[in-house]
Amino acid sequence: MKLGVAPWVMVPVVGMGLFALLSRARAADLLPVGAVAPEVAGPDAAGKVIKLSDEKGKFAVVYFYPKDDTPGCTKEACAFRDAFDKFAQAGVTIFAVSRDSEASHQGFRAHHKLPFPMVADTSGAVQKAYGVPSMLPGTSLASRMTFLVGPDGKIAHVWPKVDPVVNAREVLDTIAQLEKAR
Repeated sequence: MKLGVAPWVMVPVVGMGLFALLSRARAADLLPVGAVAPEVAGPDAAGKVIKLSDEKGKFAVVYFYPKDDTPGCTKEACAFRDAFDKFAQAGVTIFAVSRDSEASHQGFRAHHKLPFPMVADTSGAVQKAYGVPSMLPGTSLASRMTFLVGPDGKIAHVWPKVDPVVNAREVLDTIAQLEKAR
């Protein structure tokens, strides 16, 4: 049987088509700007459980990441940690969400001195509520995405593709812009 095209040439084309299809699905499923933000709750560094609904009237950040103590996730968490004082001065609460267990979060927090609430979304309910897809089909690892929740409890901005090194700075810049416009 003669196909006319070598099979290894077809694989990238098929892969790119699948990637494009997955990208479109991601954009369609994400919680949009203006939607009411679903509840998120997690313990802070002192062990006190913080709820998103208790932060109404202020901005809050809900960022999803794949896995504790992996290179990109550590860079992102440490960037939020390093900017934590700026977020606190602006009255902004940060919620870090992954499918890792509470025990994993405790170790990650202790190792990197993370001061913000961490949400152990082991069931994936929070990930699903925000429409965050899995990093790869067939896995439970959340894609890296960030949501800014406005003082009204609604999604004010969405970052569907996040660079872990600059995400915290981008969020702070957006908050400053939105504060100016208020």
